[in-house]
Amino acid sequence: MKIGFIGLGIMGEPMCENIIRKHDDMVYVYDVVEEKVQQLVQKGAEGCKSAVELAEKSDLIISMVPKSEHVRAVYHQIISVLDKTKVCIDMSTIDPAVSIEVAGQVKETGAQFADAPVVKSKPAAVAGKLGIYVGGEQEVYEQVKPILSYMGENIIHMGGNGKGLVMKICHNALVSQIQNGVNETLHLAKMNGIDIQEFAKAVSYGGGQNFYLDSKKDVIEKKDYETAFSVENMAKDVGICMNLAKESGFSMPGEENVANIYDKALKQGYGNKDFSVTYEIVGE
Repeated sequence: MKIGFIGLGIMGEPMCENIIRKHDDMVYVYDVVEEKVQQLVQKGAEGCKSAVELAEKSDLIISMVPKSEHVRAVYHQIISVLDKTKVCIDMSTIDPAVSIEVAGQVKETGAQFADAPVVKSKPAAVAGKLGIYVGGEQEVYEQVKPILSYMGENIIHMGGNGKGLVMKICHNALVSQIQNGVNETLHLAKMNGIDIQEFAKAVSYGGGQNFYLDSKKDVIEKKDYETAFSVENMAKDVGICMNLAKESGFSMPGEENVANIYDKALKQGYGNKDFSVTYEIVGE
């Protein structure tokens, strides 16, 4: 099976590298930034000049691009070369409604389509230990799971098209609210003479222990906000959550508060920083 990978950004590049190392057939790559393509060509992939060229050569096409409009653009470009011999997996985090729309267009060609967004950040992508939520038909899930296993160790089928994305958005909304709770309580503890390491240790003794605090306490203490998962990307996911809640007729005041924090972070120029920099915003 020949695999094509479109989108070689912070997450896409290490995800694709895992496929190159573990797959026993050709892997084609494409990104709008030629330098990113050449980096993976040096790792053993074959570069393509366009998404269309990649789709023509590939049996399985994986896309990992930033936003809904980018997913629409990719599939608009390649739709004419899709047919019943091809399977498409979009691993981007986008609006579920847009993914369902694209799935319908792809299926009209005879090709199969699944959404398979990922959770965790770059270190897990490098290690091939991402969590992956899949939306699509059961038989498609079974077909693509071995390929997804190159990139992740926890893979779960959530239901039909769009359901992987619904789960991803709910997951990240929960992370964002845990993060905000950590930010607020950590500031309160610090104001009353408790430092971050003692705070994290004490929290680990009770029901408040969480992965976010455990993994980010050193980053926050050192104020070293090198990007593993950017403010811009989390702000996008929070926005998708708010849209999904509105479409569902459901109020999420906790997430609305988080959205305000991320809006401030973007306005202050923190978009490319790691999302843990929101600790600084909450403390203002």
